[in-house]
Amino acid sequence: MGEEVTKMGENGPLSAKLQQPTHFVLVHGISGGSWCWYKIRCLMENSGYRVSCIDLKGAGIDPADADSVHSFDDYNKPIMDFMSSLPDNEKVILVGHSAGGLSVTQATHKFAKKIRLAVYLAATMLKLGFWTDEDIKDGVPDLSSFGDVYELGFGLGPDQPPTSAIVKKEFQRKIIYQLSPQEDSTLAAMLSRPGPILALRSARFKEENDDIDKVMRVYIKTTHDHVVKPHQQEAMIKRWPPSEVYALDSDHSPLFSTPFLLFGLLIKAAASVGCH
Repeated sequence: MGEEVTKMGENGPLSAKLQQPTHFVLVHGISGGSWCWYKIRCLMENSGYRVSCIDLKGAGIDPADADSVHSFDDYNKPIMDFMSSLPDNEKVILVGHSAGGLSVTQATHKFAKKIRLAVYLAATMLKLGFWTDEDIKDGVPDLSSFGDVYELGFGLGPDQPPTSAIVKKEFQRKIIYQLSPQEDSTLAAMLSRPGPILALRSARFKEENDDIDKVMRVYIKTTHDHVVKPHQQEAMIKRWPPSEVYALDSDHSPLFSTPFLLFGLLIKAAASVGCH
């Protein structure tokens, strides 16, 4: 029997499949990067899990400029390429934070057979992306109550719609990280980059089959969220009900504000689909 099929354990043969640690693939939101997950990655790897953190186009250490990223397919290419590169027999747990939910949904449409579980963390969870006014109302943050909070980029010219946006530094803690440690909001202010809002607004998916509904989904609500507000989260949950809904007493960034509780929920969600 080949090495890839059977390995010897202390008490006899062990299936290689059983020896594979659960593989979490973590996807950041707008202006973020793989760096956002540093606390969760540490907790997971110290507990024996396998973790991959993806930088989307123009995010994290990806060299592209957000003002040059005009389509969602282009923005999301790094996670789609990653999923494509996985062996056909590997199944991962895909976790998307905030706008990373759109990335998870697109990946699930195309790679359902490689996804054991899709987790939406304070995330945009729209089955087909942005087609209707209701989709925009439920899935796009409305920060207008805080004033003029965005720095905008106009990569297509000043008379065209903005191509990128970032929350101004003086508003970031108040809006995104109000319950997070000050060290983390300081780090985020140093590392955040403009996000390609034109590309994100163009996220529209077509349902070519029903594979996406065969993938178990979990939504993790953030009850003190000023970005994807609780009523928006509830509306998306109601429209496309997931298998489970959990809640965290958190701001928009439980990656920083409640990392231990978030880690516990992710492991609980993994256990619900038979991953240990």
